[in-house]
Amino acid sequence: MLDRDAIAAVERLIRPYIRRTPTIAAQGEDFGAAFGAVRFKLEFLQHTGSFKARGAMATLLSLPIPPAGVVAASGGNHGAAVAFAAQRLGVPAAIFVPGIASPAKLDRIRGYGAELIIVGERYADALAASEAHAKHTGAMQVHAYDAPHTLLGQGTIGAELEQDVPDIDTLLVAVGGGGLIGGLAAWFAGRVRVVGVEPQAAPALHAALAAGGPVDVEVGGIAADSLGATRVGSLMFPLAKAHVAGSVLVTDAAIRQAQAALWDGLRVVAEPGGAAAFAALLSGRYVPAPGERVCVLLCGANTTAVRFD
Repeated sequence: MLDRDAIAAVERLIRPYIRRTPTIAAQGEDFGAAFGAVRFKLEFLQHTGSFKARGAMATLLSLPIPPAGVVAASGGNHGAAVAFAAQRLGVPAAIFVPGIASPAKLDRIRGYGAELIIVGERYADALAASEAHAKHTGAMQVHAYDAPHTLLGQGTIGAELEQDVPDIDTLLVAVGGGGLIGGLAAWFAGRVRVVGVEPQAAPALHAALAAGGPVDVEVGGIAADSLGATRVGSLMFPLAKAHVAGSVLVTDAAIRQAQAALWDGLRVVAEPGGAAAFAALLSGRYVPAPGERVCVLLCGANTTAVRFD
């Protein structure tokens, strides 16, 4: 079951292996904007630089791992998370990524000791290659977003938020394949208004909600390596349909503006996908009601946008 009880059980399982990430308070004036108070969940401080470590650890700790180890397809962040989890548990890992993957994410994967294979130009290419590898070797496939333990692991963010900021009304969440927002929707189940934020160039959830089910979309743009799924997962869609209050689309320019504003206002470095949720607030694509208590999930920071020489 993808529900609060299952998420709470997974949270207890993975707690020794993950970080409890903080939340901070800010004001619109910190960014030269007029939206008032906002909370940020700093999930980019998680191991591997993104929320993905939660789902990866949940999967590897919950399922029997064959001698061939694990295999994953990823735009980068999920691959780094699976490599991290495999290293911690002492099992082999092969990670397939497309050519669009960020160098920062490739370095993460290599640093955790996994075998890295670059294939094709989009996530779908890497996924097909990883499936072939799993069939040939017997390795366990760890899906980036459309698997129960992945959703449950990502949902543990909701458990932390509920304890740390129990008074929020709305949570803005970036969406790629939907594992993150699906897990959060399962946890909150309507108690908090969960809003998806997607790049205009990768609107998988937006299209699915309009069509009444997951459909294929064309993907591109600056956040394609993390939010570039061609369709949302089948497991998350019923959760989104029941408990997600729609999807807001943002431009690449708005994402870049959000990255710059986070650096200028908070000295926070976020990758494009990690800044997408804030882009909705900063650009006015999401306008809070007076007094609405908003939390923005900053979900990833694997980028080479800032270098220290």
